[in-house]
Amino acid sequence: MKKIFLKPLSIAVCCLAIAFTSCNPKSGHDSSTVQTDSLKYSATIDGKEVKLYTLKNKQGASVSITNYGGRIVSLLVPDKNNKLTDVVLGYDSIGAYRKKGEPFFGALIGRYGNRIGKGKFKLDGKEYTLQLNDGINTLHGGNDGFFAKVWEAKQLDGQKLELSYISKDGEAGYPGKLDVKVTYTLTNDNALQIDYLASTDKTTIVNLTNHAYFNLNGEGNKTILDHELTIDANAYTPVDSTLIPTGKLQQVAGTAFDFNKAKTIGKSIEENDQQLKFGKGYDHNFALNHHDGKTPVAVVKSTITGISLEVYTTEPGLQFYSGNFLTGTDKDGKGGKSYPHRSAFCLETQHFPDAPNHANFASTVLKPGETYKTSTTYKFLK
Repeated sequence: MKKIFLKPLSIAVCCLAIAFTSCNPKSGHDSSTVQTDSLKYSATIDGKEVKLYTLKNKQGASVSITNYGGRIVSLLVPDKNNKLTDVVLGYDSIGAYRKKGEPFFGALIGRYGNRIGKGKFKLDGKEYTLQLNDGINTLHGGNDGFFAKVWEAKQLDGQKLELSYISKDGEAGYPGKLDVKVTYTLTNDNALQIDYLASTDKTTIVNLTNHAYFNLNGEGNKTILDHELTIDANAYTPVDSTLIPTGKLQQVAGTAFDFNKAKTIGKSIEENDQQLKFGKGYDHNFALNHHDGKTPVAVVKSTITGISLEVYTTEPGLQFYSGNFLTGTDKDGKGGKSYPHRSAFCLETQHFPDAPNHANFASTVLKPGETYKTSTTYKFLK
């Protein structure tokens, strides 16, 4: 599987953080901001130690990550007034991430991100059956996906964290022993770079991503419909009623899916469009015009905080999800917040959903001797 890989930054040693506080008195960080208690993320799961790690840059921005599911727990970036704002949804303790039906907040997703129709695919003439966890389909690797695994963590420098996991042959139904390494790097220009690396001992399929839920108004804000979004894509992959791609590429021009010019997420979301009805809003893969890792594939802006997010990737697809299945029925969010309908968006870089069952989609097959390499960067500006 040939993929473009952005070279990671130089490696050094990372520290375990005990709280989110502003170390820079010039940051304007409000003391009322909810702090992250690392002790609430300390646990033993499946006989392995779980901890919380915090990366900080010279600008005062920080990201906290737990090695349970490789999840981004919090991401603090400066707004237009230089006040640090947490822009990702999450929970206050590790236990909440383990509850049934948890929506993959901040998680590393594998072995196959997004959906596989009816949980089946063929490889080298053999049919494989996966765990069904999304009606009749498999979503984000199945019940036994990477989001629920304890990753080995290596402490590098204060701006880099390396996570690794070995997925056994047959795990969740996938063939081959897959060795995976994911590196998070918080750069000094307020970008979170995620580098993925994998190899296998048997022909398999791989599609790795991260499932961060963003709200640039600040996590806990009740809507993202006022965010302005641009996606550099002339086509998307329409889906059936179970959100599996039909195999076609549909031009976005003249439809609610045209984000080539910036518009608010809410502008067209209630249009009488069958695709929007299937997804209960946007939950679709966009076929990117560029994916060289150097050109922004998406830009999102908040007029409230002034925070902008630019997305760069070497992946050919981008799943735009408008938080349609968030319900706000519990208050397990950070600081006891609830996260209601459409209070976050996801921009998951990826190969196309259900690609193993569509010969016209870019291949997700990885063979022995090959290396899976891909990179995505989320860059924040004010």
